[in-house]
Amino acid sequence: MWAMDAARSPETPEIPDKLYFRIGEVSRVSAVKPHVLRYWESEFPAITPRKSGSGHRLYRRKDVELILEIKRLLYEERFTIEGARKYLGQRAKKAAPKPPKPSSQGELFDATPGALDEIRRELREILKLLQ
Repeated sequence: MWAMDAARSPETPEIPDKLYFRIGEVSRVSAVKPHVLRYWESEFPAITPRKSGSGHRLYRRKDVELILEIKRLLYEERFTIEGARKYLGQRAKKAAPKPPKPSSQGELFDATPGALDEIRRELREILKLLQ
């Protein structure tokens, strides 16, 4: 769920409890015409409906939630499409956990010189077995 869920207005539509939604269902829930939804797909890379075997768009719940958020930004907050894209991108960066800093080579092994000697000895033994 979005962090903005608590701040949503009471007129925000209830999303049915389903795995996938066709474009007509998303259009009814969001009150946005299908051609606008298709355009938003090209403008907002986070909207990623799957395609069924027959070529129909199948939106997931996260897609529908994002569409409702985009609609709010564009129609209520009066963002431009570019502004909404930047806003959502910045919010995603803030929400994403930062990956751990990669370890240096020295941290991967014991700092003691004996440990490296032991590794070298084991590698020589493996080499002898392979010859």
